[in-house]
Amino acid sequence: MPQLRLLASDFFVSFLWVWSGCLLRCLAFWFLGSGNSPIVLLIKGSIAVPYLVFFAWVGKTTNGGSYNPLIVLCYAISGNFAVFLFSVLARIPAQVVGSVVGVWLAKSTFPGAFHGPILNADIHRGTFTEGFLTFVIVIIVLILKKKDLGSSAKRIWISSVSKVILHLLGSDITGGIMNPATAFGWAYAEGTHVSKEHICVYWLAPIEATVLGVWACSILINPLRFKLHHGKICAEFKLD
Repeated sequence: MPQLRLLASDFFVSFLWVWSGCLLRCLAFWFLGSGNSPIVLLIKGSIAVPYLVFFAWVGKTTNGGSYNPLIVLCYAISGNFAVFLFSVLARIPAQVVGSVVGVWLAKSTFPGAFHGPILNADIHRGTFTEGFLTFVIVIIVLILKKKDLGSSAKRIWISSVSKVILHLLGSDITGGIMNPATAFGWAYAEGTHVSKEHICVYWLAPIEATVLGVWACSILINPLRFKLHHGKICAEFKLD
Protein backbone atom coordinates (compact mmCIF):
# COMPACT_ATOMS: atom_id res chain seq x y z
CA MET A 1 0.00 0.00 0.00
CA PRO A 2 2.74 2.58 0.72
CA GLN A 3 4.16 1.92 -2.74
CA LEU A 4 0.76 2.32 -4.37
CA ARG A 5 0.19 5.57 -2.49
CA LEU A 6 3.58 6.82 -3.64
CA LEU A 7 2.76 5.98 -7.26
CA ALA A 8 -0.58 7.77 -6.92
CA SER A 9 1.23 10.77 -5.42
CA ASP A 10 3.74 10.82 -8.29
CA PHE A 11 0.91 10.74 -10.81
CA PHE A 12 -1.08 13.46 -9.07
CA VAL A 13 1.87 15.81 -8.46
CA SER A 14 3.07 15.40 -12.07
CA PHE A 15 -0.41 16.13 -13.37
CA LEU A 16 -0.77 19.14 -11.07
CA TRP A 17 2.66 20.47 -12.07
CA VAL A 18 1.82 20.51 -15.78
CA TRP A 19 -1.76 21.68 -15.41
CA SER A 20 -1.08 24.48 -12.92
CA GLY A 21 2.01 25.49 -14.91
CA CYS A 22 -0.17 26.04 -17.96
CA LEU A 23 -2.61 28.16 -15.98
CA LEU A 24 0.24 30.20 -14.58
CA ARG A 25 1.69 30.76 -18.05
CA CYS A 26 -1.74 31.79 -19.30
CA LEU A 27 -2.15 34.35 -16.50
CA ALA A 28 1.37 35.66 -17.09
CA PHE A 29 0.62 36.12 -20.78
CA TRP A 30 -2.63 37.95 -20.10
CA PHE A 31 -1.09 40.38 -17.62
CA LEU A 32 2.51 40.68 -18.89
CA GLY A 33 2.27 39.80 -22.57
CA SER A 34 4.84 37.79 -24.49
CA GLY A 35 7.74 40.21 -24.06
CA ASN A 36 11.05 39.25 -22.49
CA SER A 37 12.24 42.60 -21.21
CA PRO A 38 14.30 42.60 -17.98
CA ILE A 39 11.34 43.89 -15.98
CA VAL A 40 9.00 41.20 -17.35
CA LEU A 41 11.57 38.48 -16.66
CA LEU A 42 12.05 39.79 -13.13
CA ILE A 43 8.31 39.67 -12.48
CA LYS A 44 8.01 36.19 -13.95
CA GLY A 45 10.94 35.01 -11.87
CA SER A 46 9.47 36.48 -8.69
CA ILE A 47 6.31 34.47 -9.38
CA ALA A 48 8.12 31.26 -10.32
CA VAL A 49 10.13 31.07 -7.09
CA PRO A 50 7.10 30.86 -4.74
CA TYR A 51 5.56 28.45 -7.24
CA LEU A 52 8.52 26.09 -6.81
CA VAL A 53 8.40 26.52 -3.03
CA PHE A 54 4.72 25.57 -3.13
CA PHE A 55 5.52 22.33 -4.94
CA ALA A 56 8.22 21.59 -2.38
CA TRP A 57 5.43 21.78 0.20
CA VAL A 58 3.23 19.55 -1.99
CA GLY A 59 6.04 16.98 -2.08
CA LYS A 60 6.17 16.93 1.71
CA THR A 61 2.39 16.78 2.03
CA THR A 62 2.17 13.76 -0.28
CA ASN A 63 5.01 12.00 1.57
CA GLY A 64 7.49 12.15 -1.29
CA GLY A 65 5.32 12.65 -4.36
CA SER A 66 7.43 14.06 -7.18
CA TYR A 67 6.88 15.45 -10.66
CA ASN A 68 10.42 15.02 -11.94
CA PRO A 69 12.08 11.68 -12.81
CA LEU A 70 15.45 13.19 -11.95
CA ILE A 71 14.42 13.39 -8.30
CA VAL A 72 13.47 9.74 -8.34
CA LEU A 73 16.69 8.87 -10.13
CA CYS A 74 18.75 10.50 -7.37
CA TYR A 75 17.01 8.32 -4.81
CA ALA A 76 17.23 5.21 -6.97
CA ILE A 77 20.98 5.57 -7.40
CA SER A 78 21.50 5.67 -3.64
CA GLY A 79 19.10 2.80 -2.88
CA ASN A 80 19.28 -0.94 -3.27
CA PHE A 81 18.48 -2.80 -6.46
CA ALA A 82 14.83 -3.36 -5.52
CA VAL A 83 14.38 0.36 -4.92
CA PHE A 84 16.08 1.09 -8.24
CA LEU A 85 13.73 -1.23 -10.13
CA PHE A 86 10.65 0.19 -8.41
CA SER A 87 11.75 3.73 -9.20
CA VAL A 88 12.64 3.13 -12.83
CA LEU A 89 9.85 0.72 -13.72
CA ALA A 90 6.99 2.19 -11.68
CA ARG A 91 7.56 5.69 -10.31
CA ILE A 92 9.00 7.30 -13.44
CA PRO A 93 6.25 5.83 -15.68
CA ALA A 94 3.65 7.16 -13.21
CA GLN A 95 5.18 10.63 -13.54
CA VAL A 96 5.20 10.37 -17.31
CA VAL A 97 1.53 9.33 -17.42
CA GLY A 98 0.59 12.15 -15.04
CA SER A 99 2.37 14.64 -17.28
CA VAL A 100 0.67 13.28 -20.41
CA VAL A 101 -2.75 13.62 -18.76
CA GLY A 102 -1.91 17.14 -17.60
CA VAL A 103 -0.90 18.20 -21.10
CA TRP A 104 -3.99 16.58 -22.60
CA LEU A 105 -6.27 18.46 -20.20
CA ALA A 106 -4.48 21.75 -20.84
CA LYS A 107 -4.71 21.39 -24.62
CA SER A 108 -8.34 20.27 -24.41
CA THR A 109 -9.31 23.21 -22.21
CA PHE A 110 -7.33 25.84 -24.11
CA PRO A 111 -6.81 24.52 -27.66
CA GLY A 112 -3.76 26.02 -29.31
CA ALA A 113 -2.87 28.16 -26.30
CA PHE A 114 0.13 26.17 -25.08
CA HIS A 115 3.11 24.33 -26.46
CA GLY A 116 6.01 22.39 -25.05
CA PRO A 117 9.69 23.30 -24.90
CA ILE A 118 11.16 24.29 -28.26
CA LEU A 119 14.68 23.35 -29.30
CA ASN A 120 16.13 26.49 -30.88
CA ALA A 121 19.58 25.06 -31.55
CA ASP A 122 21.16 22.00 -33.09
CA ILE A 123 20.95 18.73 -31.21
CA HIS A 124 24.54 18.93 -29.91
CA ARG A 125 24.12 22.37 -28.38
CA GLY A 126 20.72 21.44 -27.00
CA THR A 127 22.07 18.27 -25.41
CA PHE A 128 24.94 20.15 -23.81
CA THR A 129 22.63 22.90 -22.53
CA GLU A 130 20.10 20.60 -20.85
CA GLY A 131 22.88 18.41 -19.47
CA PHE A 132 24.85 21.36 -18.10
CA LEU A 133 21.81 23.00 -16.49
CA THR A 134 20.81 19.73 -14.86
CA PHE A 135 24.34 19.03 -13.62
CA VAL A 136 24.60 22.50 -12.05
CA ILE A 137 21.27 22.29 -10.22
CA VAL A 138 22.06 18.79 -8.94
CA ILE A 139 25.37 20.03 -7.55
CA ILE A 140 23.74 23.08 -5.95
CA VAL A 141 20.96 21.11 -4.30
CA LEU A 142 23.19 18.37 -2.97
CA ILE A 143 25.71 20.86 -1.58
CA LEU A 144 22.86 22.70 0.12
CA LYS A 145 21.92 19.39 1.72
CA LYS A 146 25.36 19.25 3.32
CA LYS A 147 25.50 22.82 4.62
CA ASP A 148 23.83 23.72 7.88
CA LEU A 149 21.64 26.69 7.01
CA GLY A 150 19.53 26.51 10.13
CA SER A 151 16.31 25.38 8.45
CA SER A 152 15.11 23.50 5.40
CA ALA A 153 13.15 26.59 4.31
CA LYS A 154 16.38 28.42 3.47
CA ARG A 155 17.60 25.51 1.35
CA ILE A 156 14.28 25.35 -0.48
CA TRP A 157 14.29 29.07 -1.26
CA ILE A 158 17.93 29.10 -2.37
CA SER A 159 17.47 26.05 -4.59
CA SER A 160 14.24 27.50 -6.03
CA VAL A 161 15.96 30.77 -6.96
CA SER A 162 18.81 28.78 -8.54
CA LYS A 163 16.40 26.73 -10.61
CA VAL A 164 14.58 29.81 -11.90
CA ILE A 165 17.88 31.43 -12.91
CA LEU A 166 19.03 28.29 -14.72
CA HIS A 167 15.66 27.98 -16.42
CA LEU A 168 15.90 31.54 -17.72
CA LEU A 169 19.45 30.90 -18.95
CA GLY A 170 18.33 27.91 -21.01
CA SER A 171 14.85 29.04 -21.99
CA ASP A 172 15.89 30.47 -25.37
CA ILE A 173 17.85 27.33 -26.31
CA THR A 174 15.94 24.29 -25.05
CA GLY A 175 13.26 25.78 -22.84
CA GLY A 176 15.43 25.08 -19.79
CA ILE A 177 12.91 22.49 -18.69
CA MET A 178 15.19 19.98 -16.90
CA ASN A 179 12.28 17.56 -16.52
CA PRO A 180 12.01 14.51 -18.83
CA ALA A 181 8.43 13.67 -17.81
CA THR A 182 7.06 17.13 -18.59
CA ALA A 183 9.00 17.25 -21.86
CA PHE A 184 7.57 13.86 -22.83
CA GLY A 185 4.02 14.98 -22.06
CA TRP A 186 4.28 17.83 -24.55
CA ALA A 187 6.24 15.80 -27.10
CA TYR A 188 3.66 13.00 -26.97
CA ALA A 189 0.84 15.47 -27.60
CA GLU A 190 2.77 16.91 -30.55
CA GLY A 191 3.85 13.53 -31.93
CA THR A 192 7.58 14.14 -31.47
CA HIS A 193 8.17 11.84 -28.48
CA VAL A 194 10.16 9.32 -30.53
CA SER A 195 12.35 11.86 -32.31
CA LYS A 196 16.09 11.80 -31.86
CA GLU A 197 16.09 15.39 -30.66
CA HIS A 198 13.58 14.71 -27.88
CA ILE A 199 15.30 11.55 -26.66
CA CYS A 200 18.81 13.01 -26.67
CA VAL A 201 18.08 16.52 -25.40
CA TYR A 202 15.28 15.95 -22.89
CA TRP A 203 16.02 12.40 -21.67
CA LEU A 204 19.58 11.20 -22.14
CA ALA A 205 21.33 14.49 -21.39
CA PRO A 206 19.60 15.30 -18.06
CA ILE A 207 19.69 11.68 -16.87
CA GLU A 208 23.41 11.38 -17.57
CA ALA A 209 24.00 14.77 -15.94
CA THR A 210 22.09 13.67 -12.85
CA VAL A 211 24.16 10.52 -12.50
CA LEU A 212 27.34 12.53 -13.02
CA GLY A 213 26.22 15.14 -10.47
CA VAL A 214 25.47 12.56 -7.79
CA TRP A 215 28.80 10.84 -8.48
CA ALA A 216 30.70 14.14 -8.33
CA CYS A 217 29.09 15.10 -5.03
CA SER A 218 29.86 11.70 -3.54
CA ILE A 219 33.52 12.41 -4.26
CA LEU A 220 33.58 16.06 -3.22
CA ILE A 221 31.60 15.53 -0.04
CA ASN A 222 32.63 13.18 2.75
CA PRO A 223 30.99 9.86 1.80
CA LEU A 224 30.28 9.10 5.47
CA ARG A 225 28.22 12.26 5.81
CA PHE A 226 26.75 12.34 2.32
CA LYS A 227 23.49 10.36 2.31
CA LEU A 228 20.47 10.89 0.12
CA HIS A 229 17.29 10.45 2.14
CA HIS A 230 14.23 10.19 -0.08
CA GLY A 231 11.83 12.12 2.10
CA LYS A 232 14.25 15.06 2.40
CA ILE A 233 15.67 15.20 -1.09
CA CYS A 234 12.23 15.22 -2.68
CA ALA A 235 11.36 18.39 -0.77
CA GLU A 236 14.54 20.11 -1.92
CA PHE A 237 15.23 18.89 -5.44
CA LYS A 238 12.37 20.32 -7.56
CA LEU A 239 13.12 20.96 -11.31
CA ASP A 240 11.05 22.54 -14.40
